[in-house]
Amino acid sequence: MSSVRRLPPLRSMAVICALGSSVLLMTGCTNADTARSSVAEAAQTTPATNTASPTDTGTATATSTGSASPSASASMTDDQAERKALVPQAKVTWDKAADTAVKEVPDSKLVDLELKRTSAEATASTGSPSPSMPNPAPSQGAPEWEAKVATSDGTVHRIDIDAVSGKVFRTQAEDQDTDDKQQLADLLKKATQTPEQAVKAATDKVKGTVTHVELDENDDQKAIWSVDVVSTDSWDKTTLEVDAASGDILNQHVDRD
Repeated sequence: MSSVRRLPPLRSMAVICALGSSVLLMTGCTNADTARSSVAEAAQTTPATNTASPTDTGTATATSTGSASPSASASMTDDQAERKALVPQAKVTWDKAADTAVKEVPDSKLVDLELKRTSAEATASTGSPSPSMPNPAPSQGAPEWEAKVATSDGTVHRIDIDAVSGKVFRTQAEDQDTDDKQQLADLLKKATQTPEQAVKAATDKVKGTVTHVELDENDDQKAIWSVDVVSTDSWDKTTLEVDAASGDILNQHVDRD
């Protein structure tokens, strides 16, 4: 009798298939868990990289470890620093210097007075006192008042005054031609306001220390007193134009440089 190969019952086949599927599913889950664990470990050990572009302000701020440096504070300009250094050194006020200057030349009037530093040329003069150099000049860079006074015919004399001691250390006549003298003589006739009156008008308007007073003429050919007033708070300089006939303030400009 020939042998016949018998197939397993259908129920047994179903059980075998189910067991096989369970094994495969468990193997797949185990591999997936292992993969997720590896990814998590990599995330914990790998540092975050900031990939934000320069324009992504919000992202860059969130991942930045440093703090922004403070902006530089505003500093004084060279001119402001120079005023702060020079003005307090002057112990002689403008009006005392003006009074000293006009006393040096009989029947003269002040036409220009400015606080500045003594030049090397002035300190280079040596020798015995003379009418032109009655006292030793202050050291180079020390404060001085450089004054100019004029007689009614327009003749100008320069008077240099030590701004600490108040002593005159140089006097000299200016080099002028006839036209210059006549122009200044005409300007003096128009200036019925004294420099003291002009300075009062200026300092009533702007508080500070007077560092320059000059008789001049504006663009309208009007005689004016130009007065510089330095604020000891900000060290800005304000230049005021005062009508030399009426005493009115015609213009003012603040120099913050």
